[in-house]
Amino acid sequence: MVREAQQDHSARAARRAVLVDGLPVVVLGWLALALGSDPDQTPAQKAWWIAATAVFALAMVWVLYRAFRRADEYLRKIQLESMAVAFAVVLVALQVAAVLDSAGIIEMRQVTQLIVIGGMAVWHVIADLRTRFNR
Repeated sequence: MVREAQQDHSARAARRAVLVDGLPVVVLGWLALALGSDPDQTPAQKAWWIAATAVFALAMVWVLYRAFRRADEYLRKIQLESMAVAFAVVLVALQVAAVLDSAGIIEMRQVTQLIVIGGMAVWHVIADLRTRFNR
């Protein structure tokens, strides 16, 4: 009973840490998305957009690194499985977006970051639900 309580507490702490670490990443993603949404950008606006996107990507790598470093073997397994599902969702979404871009319905440039942010959301939701219901 005590061991279960400790595992539950550590799982809750790991979920909280990923959420706290992930919030700035989501904000950076939305900022990069907003900066890149204008099709007629000046060179300075393009530079800000590229910088925000680069910081977003680096922050995402940092959050993943910290999440894996903190997790025990079971949580790592759940995170990897959740990331695999999110990766598949992102690949399918990018393929659909590429087809829609080719058809002239949407602009790929405007939805790419939304797809990546959505993939992160899928990863977090699946990992959180699996951690809550499989212990």
